[in-house]
Amino acid sequence: MKPLYNFAFFDEGSKREVRRAVLKGIAIPGYQVPFASREMPIARGWGTGGLQITLTLVGRDDVLKVIDQGADESVNAVSIRKLIVGTTGIASTDDTAEATLIQSRHRIPEVPLTKGQTLVLQVPIPEPLRFVEPSEFATKRLHAEKEYSGAYLALFEEIMKYGRVSTGADHPVTVNGRYVMAPSPIPRFDNPKMNDSAALILLGAGREKKIYAVPPYTRVVSLDFEDHPFEVEDMGGKRCSLCGATGVFMDEIHEDSGAVRYQCNDSGFCLSRRGGGKGGEA
Repeated sequence: MKPLYNFAFFDEGSKREVRRAVLKGIAIPGYQVPFASREMPIARGWGTGGLQITLTLVGRDDVLKVIDQGADESVNAVSIRKLIVGTTGIASTDDTAEATLIQSRHRIPEVPLTKGQTLVLQVPIPEPLRFVEPSEFATKRLHAEKEYSGAYLALFEEIMKYGRVSTGADHPVTVNGRYVMAPSPIPRFDNPKMNDSAALILLGAGREKKIYAVPPYTRVVSLDFEDHPFEVEDMGGKRCSLCGATGVFMDEIHEDSGAVRYQCNDSGFCLSRRGGGKGGEA
C-alpha cells in the first residue's frame, strides 16, 4: 500500500533546499542563511523552522527527542513528536543520552550533548539586532561590517536602568569570533552549553525564513562588558524537590499553602535521576 506521505513529510526537492541552507550555515558559523520556508501543518511561530530542519535531516535509524521549555510532555512537544514519528516511523525517547536528534524550544538539555548528536532549536526572531534596527537591509549591512555597537548599547541601557544586564532569555552571543547571533529564547543559564559543544547545533526560524548553525567545538561567547561580565541565573542553594538535583535550571513552584519549592525544568533529566531512564548526571 502506498504511504500517505513521503518519508518525513517533505518531498525530496524541499529537503535538498533546506539541506543546502543547513550546509551553508555550518560552513559560516552564526550567519543567517535565507531559505524557502515551506508550508507546514502547524502555524508559523509554533516551531516550523526547527521542524523543517528536523524533517529534512532525520533518517530511519535516528532516535528522536522533542522538548518544549524543558518538558517532553507539553502540547507543543507532543504534537511535533507525533508528526515526525507518524511520517517516519522512527523511535522516540525522553532520554537525552539515547537521542541522536533533539528538537527543542527554549532549552538546551541538562545532560551534556555528545559527538554525533544534533540539537535543533526553534527560533521566533533570528536577528539579534532587530530591536535596535528594524530594517532587514540595514542589519545585513551591519553584520557585513561587523558593526555590533547597537547590540552592546542595548545591554548598556539595561545596566543604566537596572544596574545589571537583565536579559531573561535570548542573550546575544558571538560565534567563532565573527557573527553576533541570537541563541533562540534559551535562558542565560544555557548559553555556556553552546560553547565548544560536541554536538551540532542548528537553529531555524520558519516565519523569518532563516537557518543558522553552531558547528561542533565552536567558540561561543556571550556579549558582556569587562566591568559587567556575563552571568547566568543563580541556582545556588536550590534543590529539586523530586530528584534532589542541584546546579541545574529550576522552576519555582508556589504551593497553595504559600510554600515555595523547586523542580528541574528539564523533565527528562529529572525522570532519569528518579530511575526512569539513563543519563541522569549533569
